[in-house]
Amino acid sequence: MFENRPLLGRSSALLLALLVAAAAVAVLAGSGSTPRAAVARGLTPDTLRAPNIRRQITRAAHPSATVVFTCQLPGADPVCYGPDQMRTAYGTQLLADKGYNGAGRTIVIVDAYGNPTLTSDVALFNSTWGLPATNLTTYTPFGIDPTTPANAEGWSGETTLDVEWAHSIALGAKIALVIAKSNNDADILDATQYAIDHNLGDTVSQSFGEAEQCMSAADLARQHKLFRQAVSKGMTLFASSGDQGAGQPNCNGPGYFKAASTPASDPNVTGVGGTELHADGPTGTYQSETTWNESATFGDAVAGGGGQSVLFGRPFYQALATHDRTRDVPDVSYNAAVFHGVIVAWEGDFWLFGGTSAGSPQWAGIQAIVDQIAGHRMGNINPALYALALLPGSAKPFHDIADGSNNSVPNGLGGTITGFTAVKGYDMATGLGSPNINALAPLIAKLPATTTPTD
Repeated sequence: MFENRPLLGRSSALLLALLVAAAAVAVLAGSGSTPRAAVARGLTPDTLRAPNIRRQITRAAHPSATVVFTCQLPGADPVCYGPDQMRTAYGTQLLADKGYNGAGRTIVIVDAYGNPTLTSDVALFNSTWGLPATNLTTYTPFGIDPTTPANAEGWSGETTLDVEWAHSIALGAKIALVIAKSNNDADILDATQYAIDHNLGDTVSQSFGEAEQCMSAADLARQHKLFRQAVSKGMTLFASSGDQGAGQPNCNGPGYFKAASTPASDPNVTGVGGTELHADGPTGTYQSETTWNESATFGDAVAGGGGQSVLFGRPFYQALATHDRTRDVPDVSYNAAVFHGVIVAWEGDFWLFGGTSAGSPQWAGIQAIVDQIAGHRMGNINPALYALALLPGSAKPFHDIADGSNNSVPNGLGGTITGFTAVKGYDMATGLGSPNINALAPLIAKLPATTTPTD
C-alpha cells in the first residue's frame, strides 16, 4: 500500500523537498477522481494513502540466484527483500519444500484501473528470480473508466505489487485479478461481487480502504452482505489496515483523523497490519520484528493502521484477546516497512515497495497454501487465528510483536495522532503478530472450516 518515488543519491535537503512535494501529490491522488454523489467516497489503494514515494534500486555487482540487488546485501541501507528472503523469513519455504505451494487453489485480487504493463512486469519479475510463470487470468467485467494520471499510476503500482507478491508466496496457485472500472466504492463492490458470484477463487486480497466513516451506509451494508456471502462459500477474505497508523485520510480534503479502515474492520475479513522485518539480507533468516512506523523517517503519517471500529461490536473470536466492546483491527500483521521493503518489477524497472498492501496479497498466498494442506476452503480464519494464538508450547504460530507503536505525526497538520502500543499478546498496533507459517498453516488446516458468517 505504499508506493515510492526515485531517490537516487540526493542530498538530504533535496530529499526532504522531494518528500514534501510527493506528499502533496499523494493527497490529490487519494481524493478520488471520478465524480459521484456527495455521500459516496472513492477507495484508495494504500500506495496512495501515504506519501507517494517509491525508491528505485540498483543491481548487485555479482548477483546470485537469490541476491540480485545491492539492497539485499549485508549492511545495505535501505534493506530490500526478494521472494527467496520473504519465503524463508516467515517459513513459507519450509512448506514449499514439502510440496505445499498453493497448487490447486486460486487467489482473487481486487484492484481498480489495472496496469497496462502488467504482463511484461510479471514476466520480468519471474525471470529475474527463476520463478515459474504466473497462472494469471484478468477480468474487467465492467470496463475501465478514465482517471487522472496520478490515480492511474498509484493503482498500477498496487496491482503489480499484489500480483507479483501473491505469486511469490504461493508459486503453485492460480491468480484471478478482477479490475474495477474505478476506485469508487460502488465500482469496487461491483468487482468484488463479480468475484464472489462467479466463485473465482478460494481467498481474496483487498489492498485498499478508507475510514469507516467515509463510506456511505448503503455501500457499507452491501459490502457486509457480500462478505457474508463469500464466507458462506468458504472464501477467506483479507484486507490491509492502512498506512497512516491510527489515522485515516479525511473524507473530504487533506488531513487525517483517528479511525479504523474498512474493509479490514469487517468481522468476516482478516485485517492485515504492518511490521518492520529484520532478516538476513542474502538468506532471509528471521532475526526480529517491530511495529512498522516510519513517520519520523518520512516526516508524515507513515505507520501500520489499527483501531476500534465504530460499525461492529466485538466479534466472539476476539473475546479473549481484548476487553474492548468493539471490533478491533488489525488481526495479524506482515512486513510493511518501506526501507525494509519488497522488490517489485514495475513499468520495466525495479522498485522498493512497502505498506500494508504488501501484506494482504502475501497472506492470501499463505491461505492458498493452508487450503491446499486442508484439501478444502477454510472460510473466515479469524476464529482459528485467535484460538491458535493461545496455544502453549515452543512451536508458536505467530511472532508476537511487543515493541513500538502506530502513533503518527501528519505532515504540516500539527500534533500527533495517538495510536496503540505493541504489547505481549494482542494489540491494535500489530494484532496477533506476524506469521510463523511453517507452524501456523498446518494448524489452521486441521481445524474445521468456518463458513458461518460473523455479524
